[in-house]
Amino acid sequence: MVEKKSKVNLKTGLHARPAALFVQQASKFASDIKLIKEDIDVNAKSIMGIMAMALSKGSEVTICAEGPDEKEAVEALIELLEKETI
Repeated sequence: MVEKKSKVNLKTGLHARPAALFVQQASKFASDIKLIKEDIDVNAKSIMGIMAMALSKGSEVTICAEGPDEKEAVEALIELLEKETI
């Protein structure tokens, strides 16, 4: 299992279009991936789960992945969150 903390740096947070792109990126990996904020964790491949978290710019999150490509998945998703725009 690989786990890494980060902050959402996207100007609009992880809403609508950025959330959809995040889910598309997560879905490219075979690993099980969770996005965690405080005591809430959701499947990173679920658009409804990601949208329900209502992550705004500056939100602290943890990405946790388990599977054959866990390291690559976490790195790619952290990179996406830390961009200013998608």
